[in-house]
Amino acid sequence: MMTCTSLNMPFRDADEFHSIANKEKMSRGQSLTDEDRIPWLLAIHQYMQKLESQKIDGVVTCSGLKKMYRQTLLEGITTADSNSQSSSKKCLDKASVLFVLLHGEEEILQRRMDLRRNHFMPASLLPSQLATLEHPDETEHFISVDIDNSVDDIVNQIVKVIQVS
Repeated sequence: MMTCTSLNMPFRDADEFHSIANKEKMSRGQSLTDEDRIPWLLAIHQYMQKLESQKIDGVVTCSGLKKMYRQTLLEGITTADSNSQSSSKKCLDKASVLFVLLHGEEEILQRRMDLRRNHFMPASLLPSQLATLEHPDETEHFISVDIDNSVDDIVNQIVKVIQVS
């Protein structure tokens, strides 16, 4: 586990939570389905829940593209499960999780992805990611940050919001 040095807290990349099957599928240029993503999202939720139970703040990057994905990250259940399970023991404090939408022009995103080396997800999947994206709405605890900034500037913008909260 790395540490987010700007915030002095644990940092995990959501890619660490993907199954080998998901990584292999993406490396073949195939988009993941909702069914592929659910176990991945639940694993991230469990990690976040562990941090919360230990009263540890942390940073987890994740392409929570759909509202239902972000809901799964918070509640630990899928929409299909919500009628059959009580989520009271699993839910994270919604106010304690800040979603950050890194938005930008497709060309900028494509250029950044093209610069990545040895990553299992090819840049050719970017259009499917953008097509899947559901922007957060007023019911979600989120901020939006323009990706056409340096990484340091992006982190600084996020840190300022966190420090005010």
